[in-house]
Amino acid sequence: MKDRNYRRSNQIECIKLYVSKTAKRLAGEILLSQGALERQKLSNELLFELDQLSEIKLCTVEITDVHQKHKRSGGRLVYKEYGHYKPARSSIHITNLTAVQKKPLAPKTFLDTLLHEWMHHYDTHALKLNSIHTKGFYARLAHLKKKLLH
Repeated sequence: MKDRNYRRSNQIECIKLYVSKTAKRLAGEILLSQGALERQKLSNELLFELDQLSEIKLCTVEITDVHQKHKRSGGRLVYKEYGHYKPARSSIHITNLTAVQKKPLAPKTFLDTLLHEWMHHYDTHALKLNSIHTKGFYARLAHLKKKLLH
C-alpha cells in the first residue's frame, strides 16, 4: 500500500486548480507582510480561497510569534521546523520567527512554508493521498506557486 501511494504521488505533477485573482492578490500581500497577526489573517483568507476553489475541506492556519523549533549539534544548527500540518484537524501551524535570530521569517520563506503545508492538505483531501515528500509532491507545489505568483 505504501508503494502504491508513493508511486501515485510521484505520478501527479500538476494540480487541477483554477487560481483566482483573489488568491493571487492574497499571495502578493503575504509577500509584503511580516507581523504574525497580519500573516495569520492573510493566510487564512488565502487558504479559504484555495480550499473553496479546490472544493475541499476548509483548512485553518495559526501563526505564532515564537521562534522555530530547532536542534543544534556541536554548536551548529542542524534542524529547524518552519511549520507543520495536522491532517486530523485540517490545520497548519507556522512559527513566525527564525530559530536563532528570532526575526520574522522572510516573506518568501513564509509563503513557501504556508503553501508547502497546504499542499499536504490538498494531497490528503483532493487527491486522497497519504501526503509524503515525493518528487511529485514538490512538482505540485512548484506548479501551485507558479500559478499564484505569475
